[in-house]
Amino acid sequence: MKYQLSRKISHYCFILPAFLIFISVMIFPVFFSFVLGFTQWKGYGEMRFVGFDNYIRMFQDPVFHIALRNNILIVLISVFGQIPLGMLLAYMLHRKMVKKSNVFEVLIFLPITISSVIIAQLWNRMFSPVGILPALVRTITGNKDYIITIVENKDLAIIPIMFVLLWQHTSLYMVIFLANLQRIPNSFIEAAQLEGAGEGTIFLKIIMPILGYVIFINSILAIAGSFKSFDLIYSMSGGGPAHYTEVIAVYMYNTTFVHQNYGYGSALSIIIIGFIVLSLLLTRGVSKIFKVE
Repeated sequence: MKYQLSRKISHYCFILPAFLIFISVMIFPVFFSFVLGFTQWKGYGEMRFVGFDNYIRMFQDPVFHIALRNNILIVLISVFGQIPLGMLLAYMLHRKMVKKSNVFEVLIFLPITISSVIIAQLWNRMFSPVGILPALVRTITGNKDYIITIVENKDLAIIPIMFVLLWQHTSLYMVIFLANLQRIPNSFIEAAQLEGAGEGTIFLKIIMPILGYVIFINSILAIAGSFKSFDLIYSMSGGGPAHYTEVIAVYMYNTTFVHQNYGYGSALSIIIIGFIVLSLLLTRGVSKIFKVE
């Protein structure tokens, strides 16, 4: 009895350091942010309780509206761009439609392995007035005075960011789909081919229904990831020009650490956490429906 008790105590002793670290770096910051969301505080001096004023202000804030709109646009390009394109590339690789598929797979997967800060600097130089893209357009059109202004146009500045996000993250979904395609028995596809089905029919009638759950889970992951988007956007534009490339995570950072409005910034962080938790709950609910372990 004493031996079993001592073993249980030793188990808890081994777990305790990791548990304390988890509380200090995860649980406590979230709880503290939740409390700060109901205050007005600049990081020093008196912390004044303001109730729900920060949340009321949020939904009256035009910059928050822009940030939320941009997050929704990123969700759309993730769900209806990255996932279908990733699935198509995975199917092409699985069906050996591409020569030297191993090399192609490495090239497609490469962007997700590179730091987002490096990618941001790379594409900033490409989109700059003296970059590769303006030079290419000048060469093709013969217009020697052409200068790309898309990154300086407040109504269009989000487009380059969406393009780079599409380019960077498509490969992640390609790998997920490819792993699941390899689990599908070849006999299904061979039977369909014997019946005269083409690649399009096989893809639409066999592959997509089988991968329905994977598509849904990837969509949830894309939505959660879209609301966490920060490093690439902050490195490419910092939220400018005039807040028109702001997303909620970047707006939260600028509000909290640049303008030192810790109360309002914490309220923004709670909104982000809320979207992520909702995505996780949806994923868990669908897992139970499909009885996926």
